[in-house]
Amino acid sequence: MTFRRVAFFVVGALAVCLNAACSIQGLAIDRIGDSLAASGSTFSADDDPELIRAAAPFSLKLTENLLAERPQHAGLLLAAARGFTQFAYAFVQQDADALESSDVAAAFAQRDRARRLYLRARGYGLRALHVAHPGTETRWRSDIASALAVTGAADVPALYWTGAAWAGAIALSKDTPEAVADLPIVSAMLDRALTLEPGFGDGALHTLMITLSMARSDLPDGTARARQHFAAALRLSHGQQVSPYLALAEAVALPGQDRAEFTALLKQALAIDADANPAQRLENRILQGRARWLQGRVDDLFLE
Repeated sequence: MTFRRVAFFVVGALAVCLNAACSIQGLAIDRIGDSLAASGSTFSADDDPELIRAAAPFSLKLTENLLAERPQHAGLLLAAARGFTQFAYAFVQQDADALESSDVAAAFAQRDRARRLYLRARGYGLRALHVAHPGTETRWRSDIASALAVTGAADVPALYWTGAAWAGAIALSKDTPEAVADLPIVSAMLDRALTLEPGFGDGALHTLMITLSMARSDLPDGTARARQHFAAALRLSHGQQVSPYLALAEAVALPGQDRAEFTALLKQALAIDADANPAQRLENRILQGRARWLQGRVDDLFLE
């Protein structure tokens, strides 16, 4: 065998080994990604919000590092959209609300951080939808109807978390007309999800629509629609989720200055056994903490 043939054989063998190594590495990343994408259920069943507050940043950055290697991994993209949205609301935006009475500047900084986290979550959600339906990424603002027309039931989780993140960013950007102008896109996205799977998340879509109904100008009588979504959320969750009570209290009773309904809704939220539904345990505990905080501020929130 000549030197040239030996060299060719060695180079070929190395290429095969490298390709095999890359395949094994890619398979390992996919396995880890699949596991991490499914870890949301482990977090949601935890009974210690502070433990999850401390653990979540590592999990989120690990997800992003894996996405750098596997940018088209649908499960990781959805996990990132979900994780950043939940972290922004539970551990950043709520901290900002609690700070406002004592340190306005710190509260403003925290809200800006929450807004940026929501936008990061939105980006991952839109990428997940693009992976499922290539070409849609350029149509969300130019032709929302056609972008949504290709979505199906399998896309509801991505539609929900993308819409929730986008709505959160808009809520914290009310002084930015360009951001508020995106509200019709969010409304169309969540309307589509509601059409495809009304019972998603045991009523989670309806709970989100309670707040969105009060912000929409394209449909009449937001209060009546919010109450309809509240009733649907209670039915689908069997009254075991805190979120519908809190959403109606903050989106309808508080702006309407109905102190009696507001306090009654908080009382109902706090009466729920957070351990009765393990899949919602963490969310219920976090939101019950917010309900207790709101109870302590009733005299400040309502004008006699």
